[in-house]
Amino acid sequence: MVNYICIHGHFYQPPRENPWLEAIEIQDSAYPYHDWNERITAECYAPNSASRILDGYGNIIKIPNNYEEMSFNFGPTLLSWLKEKAPEVYRQILWADERSRERCGGHGSALAQGYNHMIMPLAHNRDKYTQVFWGLRDFQHRFGRDPEGMWLPETAVDLETLDIMAELGIKFTILAPRQAKRIRPLTGGDWTEVSGERIDPTRAYLQRLPSGRSIALFFYDGPIAKAVAFENLLNRGEHLAERLLAARSSYRSWPQLIHIATDGETFGHHHRHGDMALAYALDYLKTLPDIKLTTYGEYLERHPPQMEVEIYEHSSWSCIHGVERWRADCGCRTGLHPGWHQGWRQPLRQALDWLRDALAPPLRSESRPLVCQSLGSPE
Repeated sequence: MVNYICIHGHFYQPPRENPWLEAIEIQDSAYPYHDWNERITAECYAPNSASRILDGYGNIIKIPNNYEEMSFNFGPTLLSWLKEKAPEVYRQILWADERSRERCGGHGSALAQGYNHMIMPLAHNRDKYTQVFWGLRDFQHRFGRDPEGMWLPETAVDLETLDIMAELGIKFTILAPRQAKRIRPLTGGDWTEVSGERIDPTRAYLQRLPSGRSIALFFYDGPIAKAVAFENLLNRGEHLAERLLAARSSYRSWPQLIHIATDGETFGHHHRHGDMALAYALDYLKTLPDIKLTTYGEYLERHPPQMEVEIYEHSSWSCIHGVERWRADCGCRTGLHPGWHQGWRQPLRQALDWLRDALAPPLRSESRPLVCQSLGSPE
């Protein structure tokens, strides 16, 4: 039985431009580069578009484009910067999606992302819709196709967001294993609790939504993703490949999808030469007769969900308290500053939410004539 492997990278940078200058000012902490976008591009985005595989003597024997063999999403703000400041890297990213579609039956490596890095469960319904709609349109503009999947910032999720995604044609998203609550067969029956990261990550699941729609969910392999991000698994490409292969089990009766999701900057910026470890692992894995490097869209078409899942709403991959780190003093600490706290977050969030709700009605009322006039349509 052929099993599948998919490595997903979430690539994102916030807009760093000074709004008065419409340019990024010098950032001393990014020295010797002008700013952090330039530094991370040099350490990660560019190397992954033309990585290196070496022989035993240190000679370069292959220069692969990692984006072609993996799954990825790039935030629209980052792609806008890359198009202007690193156009060759930008072209290689688009080209990789084209090549992956040839390799995976029309299913590309690229996923869409919500337009800004907004924590969706904390957003108003109209803002959720805008984020998904704009993210979808930005993807169509750049990649020339409709996205099958969409990455949620911090994998922060609720059913309303998933319903909007499904309404706009998104087929799937990726979540962390701790975001799954319980599962059962699509045919019905008793629910099985899978909290505490006990969900089997090697298959797709179906989440039924309040509207009657549904969306497929993939829950990545938590231990392997953690080892890649924080435990130096990228020190050697052989180790990464071996760890992925070891996740297979002969007890499973279905074609297994071994997959992980991490910040894309892990591959070169967080871990120096991580792009080379990734390149070696991908190059080795695709030579194995019982392994297929795939994309989520291809796996979903070939092996649709047989299990239903219920998620924990208002959960995320980066805070054990759900989404509290973005609105309250949740208790998460780095340990670097013992007296530091997050008590300022709750009043700031409340103030911004109040401002949003106060400005939205007059903004809609006053802008409607202008928008309709520009579109040539009656009010």
